[in-house]
Amino acid sequence: MRALRSHFSLPRGPFLFSGAAGTWTGLSGPRAEGLQGPLRRAPPRPARVARAPGAGTQTWRPRVLAHPPARSPALSGPRSSPPSSCTATMFVPCGEAAPDLAGFTLLMPAVSVGNVGQLAIDLIISTLNMCKIGYFYTDCLVPMVGNNPYATSEENSTELSINAEVYSLPSKKLVALQLRSVFIKYKSKPFCEKLLSWVKSSNCAKVVILSSSHSYHRNDLQLRSTPFRYLLTPSVQKSVQNKIKSLNWEEMEKSQCIPEISDSEFCIRIPGGGITKTLYDEGCLKEIPMVILLKFVSEGDNIPDALGLVEYLNEWLQIIKPCGEDSTASALPWKIPSSWRLLFGSGLPPALF
Repeated sequence: MRALRSHFSLPRGPFLFSGAAGTWTGLSGPRAEGLQGPLRRAPPRPARVARAPGAGTQTWRPRVLAHPPARSPALSGPRSSPPSSCTATMFVPCGEAAPDLAGFTLLMPAVSVGNVGQLAIDLIISTLNMCKIGYFYTDCLVPMVGNNPYATSEENSTELSINAEVYSLPSKKLVALQLRSVFIKYKSKPFCEKLLSWVKSSNCAKVVILSSSHSYHRNDLQLRSTPFRYLLTPSVQKSVQNKIKSLNWEEMEKSQCIPEISDSEFCIRIPGGGITKTLYDEGCLKEIPMVILLKFVSEGDNIPDALGLVEYLNEWLQIIKPCGEDSTASALPWKIPSSWRLLFGSGLPPALF
């Protein structure tokens, strides 16, 4: 520290140097005068000279130890880099042992336009009263923490929730992954790859992704038809295609990869769909049984879109049954989560009126 002070002409006291900006921070009072701003370097010191009898002038060089001191026992062993959740197992069970998810259907959202998929998963978890079995420990999502979004009483309202949690309902062979945060730049693809690796190792029967896409990107044919679409990976087509066809659903159409060029090739495009296209491509590549259900929406109050999407899903999977003799979708008893009370913020303060 003395050498550092003498080289940079620093006064005594706490300081912090920002190498990126070349400035000093953390100083206050008289000591800070002259140090806020670019670093002031002292003039270089002249090299030390040693003179020996009968010899010329020699430049002094630091002495190098032939035998450097041994490392502390606490630091012995190979050096390891900090664990990264995108290169290690992401799933952390709540209990001591990982739950058996073989044969389960995984329901998950894509963080897409209007957050429709996330709202739909909220409805499913709340309605079925699914229990939390674990979470994803990952650095691919923006960190967040909050209260229990599905609280039913004051006792369980103080339970914490984070950005990626897993819920299960063994009686219906359902497992749900809820994402509550956006992806950090350049880390969405590593997350998708690790997620599908976990799906494969867990032996899940299939993956169902609930998503959405910008309604203003629809072509003329899509404008004249239903706003719902589906996509299937090749490994799931044989098992579910007949059932889906009996529902008269419409498959997502291919469109020009580059809309501005007339002779551009046709491909699957899901504008505003977040990781939906990446998951679909990885699912096809890794032979993951995957079904994507999406709706064309616009930003705004997307609760009706979420209700429509879960009812669209329920036509196929029959997650819940209608109440009474009325079998219409509007009669389905979807339970609104308690956290939706503040979906658009708190109410207006009475002092305004």
